[in-house]
Amino acid sequence: MYQKVTASIVLFNHTAQDVAALFEELAKGTALSEWVVVDNGGSEEACALATSLGGRCIKAGGNIGFGAGHNLALRSLTADTPYHLILNPDIELKSGVLEKLVVTMDAQPEVGLLMPRVTYPNGSTQYLCKLLPTPFDLFLRRFAVGPLRRLFAERMARYDMKEFDYLRPAYVPVLSGCFMFLRRSVLQSVGGFDERFFLYMEDVDLCRRIGEISRLLFWPGATVIHVHAQGSYKKLSLLCRHLYSAVVYFNKWGWYNDPLRTAKNDIGLEEAELVLQK
Repeated sequence: MYQKVTASIVLFNHTAQDVAALFEELAKGTALSEWVVVDNGGSEEACALATSLGGRCIKAGGNIGFGAGHNLALRSLTADTPYHLILNPDIELKSGVLEKLVVTMDAQPEVGLLMPRVTYPNGSTQYLCKLLPTPFDLFLRRFAVGPLRRLFAERMARYDMKEFDYLRPAYVPVLSGCFMFLRRSVLQSVGGFDERFFLYMEDVDLCRRIGEISRLLFWPGATVIHVHAQGSYKKLSLLCRHLYSAVVYFNKWGWYNDPLRTAKNDIGLEEAELVLQK
């Protein structure tokens, strides 16, 4: 298959062992033209492994953040390809997945961003399709416990789209930054990541801007595995980062959004189902 994809991965304190399986799969990808690793610090051995397998490593000179790291990689690309893949280092990628995504995107020129089905290592579904957030939605997801969680369980499930059938494709307003298969022309049109977001919410912001000019497609015709550490639930420093990013996001987009608002990305299961059949 013609090499239509470039890819970028941002590392921070990752070992070669952490990323070996992913890098080895990227090195074998027939759809992949170029892949770039950005070292935000502490990942020298992982960078050396990427270089030995045909990737490129860029030293960021410090921890510049997730979005800024991917923007740095994007500016360094030499291959002129129609698609770019942004993925986390804790993604497990199976053979043939990128080729499937290329075929799907080729057939759907209105789609600017695609995410496949994402599972935990045990095979259970990660609920990564979401509606646009309100401050209350984010508060509930992070802090609601006991009676409060039970009281707002229906609202939380709706925001997380937990009643949605993850075996069916759909156009949705927000897809996770752990694996973003992007039409490069669309990504360039919106200017990449907003670097005011150091970590967290940068993917929601990017999805929202992409959704203003194209569609975001969840497509379960391919599956990847994501370890998904949920760092902000375990470290106070990351929780503070998350809260700060939420403030930046709502200052930018407004502090009230209808949780059912989906802009141009109305959930359209029938229409999206045709994509899966191609």
